[in-house]
Amino acid sequence: MIAIKRALISVSNKSGIVNFAKELAELGIELISTGGTYKLLRDNDLKVKEVSEVTGFPEMLDGRVKTLHPMIHAGILARRDIPAHMKAIAEKNIDTIDMVVVDLYPFKQTVLKHGATIDEIIENIDIGGPSMIRAAAKNYKSVAVVTSSDQYAVVLEQLKSNGKIDDALLSRLMAEAFIMTANYDAMIAFQMNVRFGTMFPKSYPMPSEIVQELRYGENPDQKAAFYQDPFTYGNSVSKIEKIHGKDLSYNNILDIDKALDICMDFERPTAVIMKHTNPCGLASAATIFEAFKIAYNVDPLSAFGCVICLNRNCDIKTAEMISNYFVEVVIAPGYENGVLELLEKKKNIRLLRTNSPIGPQYKIRENKVKRVQGGYLVQTDVSTIVTRNNLKVVTKRAPTEEEIDAMLFAWKLAKHVTSNCVVYVKGERAIGIGAGQMSRVDSAKIATMKANEPTQGSVMASDAFFPFRDGVDEAAKAGVTAIIQPGGSIRDNEVIQAANEYNMAMVFTGCRVFRHG
Repeated sequence: MIAIKRALISVSNKSGIVNFAKELAELGIELISTGGTYKLLRDNDLKVKEVSEVTGFPEMLDGRVKTLHPMIHAGILARRDIPAHMKAIAEKNIDTIDMVVVDLYPFKQTVLKHGATIDEIIENIDIGGPSMIRAAAKNYKSVAVVTSSDQYAVVLEQLKSNGKIDDALLSRLMAEAFIMTANYDAMIAFQMNVRFGTMFPKSYPMPSEIVQELRYGENPDQKAAFYQDPFTYGNSVSKIEKIHGKDLSYNNILDIDKALDICMDFERPTAVIMKHTNPCGLASAATIFEAFKIAYNVDPLSAFGCVICLNRNCDIKTAEMISNYFVEVVIAPGYENGVLELLEKKKNIRLLRTNSPIGPQYKIRENKVKRVQGGYLVQTDVSTIVTRNNLKVVTKRAPTEEEIDAMLFAWKLAKHVTSNCVVYVKGERAIGIGAGQMSRVDSAKIATMKANEPTQGSVMASDAFFPFRDGVDEAAKAGVTAIIQPGGSIRDNEVIQAANEYNMAMVFTGCRVFRHG
């Protein structure tokens, strides 16, 4: 527990700082400040000493050097419980600083500012601020380190109630200070690496900002929180606007992320029905209503409690159909007149708005990061675009134009389904989806079983090669006429021979889109 006699204040975010400083002054605390903060406090009739008066040295290099001085840092770092420290600063006429109220230059805001140059970004890398914060945090048993306006109230409450700050708060402020500087450095490292570094640096910087604590994780006995990348742009779960319903859950966020990711692959009006990170329905059509009606009916049993993503504004006709079902979440670029009033009658449904278009031209590809015990896996996003021009026909019968269109649609679907996956498609709609099985032939059987309409005349997509011909045999039973798959198995000839036996067309993409969960 410490008393505060002297505080150094230097903040970029001036919100609330004048009132906080006035309260400190009324408690008899001496104030030291720098630059714009000093001027603001002085203009508000506060008695405040400029840092240059303390150091005996003027600010220089356009303010780059002002607090980097022994008169400041020794006053912060001296341990009060070590007589040699106190003797050393006394011999140099250095007074202790008991509170450091400092935040950092607006680096993130500068990066996100349209048209910001690299020189502007570099100038907004704070040097003195992190140095003072880290010094105060290191000496947290003797110095209170205040790094956010959110902390002002609790600090004042303790000072007013007992004239001191207790050890528990000092420790918490210290932890928050180190988190702040670590994330600040991560933001800088991330941005500099994006511009000048390598795809996979020796240490992977991951800046983050908390969005919210969640009610629980995947299961009720797990705690969870949602963090966002401060530099992400384009459509993302972190930027989506919730306009109705309960807070999003951990599992909601996973499903929303995948549903949005799938919808971003399609230009025509498209609806995705998502359940447990796998699509159970997908369709494109002339209108969003038709797309939704078809997509929902692919597997209406699995769609109970689903997440729906539409890549067009939700119209009243679509909303009327949605209102007939139990739906957890609806995502759309926007909602037409009357839609919100209708859907908000369902108390528990979450309605989300991206406020920007959803489609391939707006898709932002970012590295994918997955936590494993003891480390992280980092990989690039799937980037190989499969078109009719890079398909390799490997069977005696070439696919028709209609089959090619359907196979390309099926390929876009397959890359979002948990492996091993097999999907059946007719035209621009899913017919059957077999996800996440240990053997590919079982996925084919499940796709057939889950189909809500005859599979005869459909095409099949497989996210990875067929290790045996049994998957093709199963497709033949389902009436599949054409197959799209990566190829590359040691038994490709056997698989191709099977397709020829059934007069199927088969094409290789030359790339795999395996999703291991």
